[in-house]
Amino acid sequence: MYNIARSYLSIKGLIPYNKKEVDGCYVKIDNFAAIFDARLRDYTYVATENISLGDIHAASSWAFGLATILGPEWRAKHPHLMRWFNTVAASPIVKAPFAEFKLAEKALTYVPQKKQKAEKPKADKPKAEKKKDEAKSEEPRPEKKEKHPLEALGKPTFVLDDWKRKYSNEDTRPVALPWFWEHYNPEEYSIWKVGYKYNDELTLTFMSNNLIGGFFARLSASTKYMFGSLVVYGENNNNGIVGAVMIRGQEFAPAFNVAPDWESYEYVKLDATKEEDKEFLNNMWAWDKPVVVDGESKEIVDGKVLK
Repeated sequence: MYNIARSYLSIKGLIPYNKKEVDGCYVKIDNFAAIFDARLRDYTYVATENISLGDIHAASSWAFGLATILGPEWRAKHPHLMRWFNTVAASPIVKAPFAEFKLAEKALTYVPQKKQKAEKPKADKPKAEKKKDEAKSEEPRPEKKEKHPLEALGKPTFVLDDWKRKYSNEDTRPVALPWFWEHYNPEEYSIWKVGYKYNDELTLTFMSNNLIGGFFARLSASTKYMFGSLVVYGENNNNGIVGAVMIRGQEFAPAFNVAPDWESYEYVKLDATKEEDKEFLNNMWAWDKPVVVDGESKEIVDGKVLK
């Protein structure tokens, strides 16, 4: 859910912290929980008296918050919701994905970063009075909307929208990828291996996939200049995020730094003339082969496409 994700990112410092905004998110979370409590006070599940797809989807949406920002005090205020969540999580249908799930022992709290003391600015020396004809103030000029820095690179010969349509409408490995390599221009675009820095903190695979979705959403200002895919590999409590992204130009920062959490990822430039780099991109965009991590094959379990 948006309000849970927004609060988590703010509390972790991945986006600028705004207490008023976070408090507002918690109010909306409480209001949403109240709807569940009202229904679940008299019923076992959200739709029928048997577990349904709606229960599984809703429990998955609540899981991330209950594992991070919704601590014991919050959970105690919503006993009906928690009874239902624990019942769904223990169901044989979803027991395996939730096997390693743990409720937060305490809610995450924001810890302000220590600010360095700024040096006091030196007092400017009084300036001599200007002549009357120099004292006239200039009229303020209207501010121009800043263009994306990649706009300055001009129009490329490789039409990104054509590639995005090809990828969406054709079989990836037999049709789309050969077309891509035939038209790809390394002078106009560069390709990058993108990996999450904190894989040891990842828990359930669907939460990792939600993390990718949030990152891609925050890259919206740059999507007209890039295309790629990040995947989740491994299993619950032992998974990672990696992928391949093509961007306009030869530097990664102008495309990625529009997202507040862009520094949570590491970026390694790939060389399309190297067969191993080319195959890595093919695998990341086709999703049909395992990811090799430290010499060990890991199955791709989920992922998202940035287009």
